[in-house]
Amino acid sequence: MNQKTAIDFIENQEWLGEAGEAIQPAILNAFKAGGETGQKIKNFLHGKWLGHPLHPVLTDVPVGSWTVAAVLDGIELAGNEDYQQGADAAISIGIAGAVASAVSGLTDWTATNGKRQKIGLMHGLLNLTATGLYATSLILRGNKKSRRAAITCSMIGYGITTAAAYLGGHLVYDEQMGVNHTAASEEYPKDFVAVLNENELAENTMKCVKAGEIPVLLAKKDGNIFAIANTCSHLGGPLAEGDLLDNCNVRCPWHGSVFSLKDGSVVDSPATEPQPKFDVRIQNGQIEVRLSKN
Repeated sequence: MNQKTAIDFIENQEWLGEAGEAIQPAILNAFKAGGETGQKIKNFLHGKWLGHPLHPVLTDVPVGSWTVAAVLDGIELAGNEDYQQGADAAISIGIAGAVASAVSGLTDWTATNGKRQKIGLMHGLLNLTATGLYATSLILRGNKKSRRAAITCSMIGYGITTAAAYLGGHLVYDEQMGVNHTAASEEYPKDFVAVLNENELAENTMKCVKAGEIPVLLAKKDGNIFAIANTCSHLGGPLAEGDLLDNCNVRCPWHGSVFSLKDGSVVDSPATEPQPKFDVRIQNGQIEVRLSKN
């Protein structure tokens, strides 16, 4: 089965979609039940504090540790048993890292749907299977007679981890998960450009306008006009179709990321990257914007 066929196969598995639709609300409701504390935990696990998704950082721990273990196990199979303790320690570290990675990855996965949801769930199930095999291997390593079986479990787990890593890469590079969707593939206006008649933006309303080819969110709140990129940095949702909140914030309609209209900063995840902010001025009754230099 080639790579494209494998991805197509996963996308066609209806049970993955049904399982995802059942699991995601339970996780999100658990965060909501925690109130403000739950939201802070969710923000932390998404990586809001890091300004970057946390999950990719943590995945390096199990993958790196289990790669070391595979090398040391290979040396052992070749007849040198001097590195047994090192291999066992690497597997233990990898299991601990896998648990942390799973918690952050599961949090990121709650903000997906469609094929991203299916592929993400399969990615998680494969990693869970691999972690189970490594845990079994670690237990077996306590008995010298079952050492070979332990290494076999580890090798199978490493193969499954590799398959899961491929799916993770597909989610990032092909499905654009975890990337900044406001990164300038287009040219943001450096000079002021007229985008809307001042009279067309009422108090407590939002509009999506175009500054050249760039969709910009205009919002009027408390007599002030704010402008940030309309495309959500998380997965590209249209902010103008979301909710204008108190404290000059806007909520994305797709996955609930909240941004400050004042400076584009992330207030609540799943987004981790801020929205580009635009300077605003009124000239001859026209609202003009340019990319902020601050």
